[in-house]
Parts: sequence; C-alpha cells; structure tokens
Amino acid sequence: MACLCYPIRIRTCRKLAGRGNAAKVSCSMQAPPSQSTIKVVIIGATKEIGRTAILAVSKARGMELAGAIDSQCIGQDAGEISGMEEALEIPVLNDLTMVLGSIAQSRATGVVVDFSEPSTVYDNVKQAAAFGLSTVVHVPKIELDTVTELSAFCEKGCLVAPTLSIGSVLLQQAAIQASFHYSNAEIVESRPNPSDLPSQDAIQIANNISDLGQIYNREDMESSNPARGQILGEDGVRVHSMVLPGLASSTSINFSGPGEIYTLRHDVTNVQCLMPGLLLAIRRVIRLKVARELWLLNVPDYLLGMGSNH
Repeated sequence: MACLCYPIRIRTCRKLAGRGNAAKVSCSMQAPPSQSTIKVVIIGATKEIGRTAILAVSKARGMELAGAIDSQCIGQDAGEISGMEEALEIPVLNDLTMVLGSIAQSRATGVVVDFSEPSTVYDNVKQAAAFGLSTVVHVPKIELDTVTELSAFCEKGCLVAPTLSIGSVLLQQAAIQASFHYSNAEIVESRPNPSDLPSQDAIQIANNISDLGQIYNREDMESSNPARGQILGEDGVRVHSMVLPGLASSTSINFSGPGEIYTLRHDVTNVQCLMPGLLLAIRRVIRLKVARELWLLNVPDYLLGMGSNH
C-alpha cells in the first residue's frame, strides 16, 4: 500500500520560556490508511528506553518493529536484548540508511523514533525526511538551536518531545492552572544522577509558569543563600534537587498562599511510564497534515489530546 504524505510547513521555533512560548500549533488532521501497519525504527535501541520501546512497539496494535539502530550489540537480535522470549529476527544495526531504504522501497508508513544523542539528532532526522519517514525525537538535552535546524527536514512530520510521560504532562498542566492563584512556588525533585539536575521536567515547569504576570517568592527573591536553591527563569521559581541512592525519580511543585499549601507530585519508578506516550506520539505524527510551527511536545493539551489508543 502506498504511503500517504502528510507534510508539515514550519514557520518558526520560539524559545522555551513560559506557557506563551510553548509552540502553538494549528493542525488539520487526516486519518492514516486504516489497514496500514506502522513500521517503526528505533535509534538508541540498546539503551534502557530503547529496549523498553522495542518491547512496547512489538506488542502494540497496528505497529511493527522494522529496525533497531545502535553502535552497541551489533548483530544481536532486537527481541533478545529486550528480554523477549522469542527472537524478532531483527538484528541491531548501525546502518540507518539501509533500514530506511528498505522501508521506503516497500512504500510502507514508517516512523523513526530517536533516543540517540543531541549531536546525532540532526543527521538522523535529515535521513528520515529524505526517505519520507516521520520522526519522534526524545532526546531530553537537545539544544534549541538543533530543534530550529530540524525544521528544514520535517516535511513528513516531526515531534520533538521533551517528555513522553503522561503523568509529567498532567503535572505541568496542573501547575499552570495553580500558578494563577498562588504567589509562592518552589520545585523539589530527586534524581539518581546528579548530572541530570536541574532536570528537564523542572526547567519545563518553571518555563511554563513564568511570563504569566506572576512574580513568585517576593520575600527573598534576591537571596543568594545556596540553601534556598537555584532560581529557574526570571520570575523567582526556585528548585531544590536531591540525589539519594534508592530514591525514585520524583518531581513536586509546592504552591502556597495565606493559610494553605498546595502540592503537586509525580513519581517515576521505571522507564515504562514513557511507553503509553511514545505509542500515542507515533500514531499522531503520521496524521499531522498542516502545522504552522515545528511541534514541541511540551504543550500538555497536545499529548493529552492524542486519545487513548494504546
């Protein structure tokens, strides 16, 4: 079955700061071919998130793993490295071009999922676009300059996803609503790796609740005491980060007003929490027909609006 084309027209990418900067989009939707199986290529297949994605895609309705790309475990079966009982007969390769060429030749609907590194995302998306495939990118430390450069290669559709966790998106959405009612806001988070701090979640939350006409923690906004934590953004949101062995990755936002404290919290126990959002993103990206801007999946309404087709 021939692969239909759903182009994206990109106008610009603005900086990530505040809810107003979350890339707003105007999309018209067209259903994908009803009997077409989505062929999925996973880059970064041997990472924990890549192995988990292989398992999730293999079990998902209407999807088929078509390629596993990595520089590690070359030649090993993708199913075996993911802990599946039966082999998928899809070897891990380091040749993305060959895999993309095979999908393009079959004229199948294809999506590339990129879990690689910020330095390789540009080339990966460029190759996918050249072969007519859509792309879902989840590389948390990707630079905004790279995101902007990707706009030249996204005629088939591209989702750049700072988070794939539906719980994280719900937390951000609730924080935006709460920010209109409280004048004090502080983020407390824990992560297993100190190099990840402050986390992308904390930065995104601070961005989302900034530039809304609210200045937080006015009483000691100018304090430079290290015990008060780091200020994220220009509106006084502070973050306090912990690294403790055995502590789950956690993000909480504490709002306070006269006589009350309102706390929002999201805990992550393993990478499986990202899989429902990943499957939704894969299904959504092939249905994008017209968009005014390269979509950054940091807008809660977009991920939550994808539906519940797991």
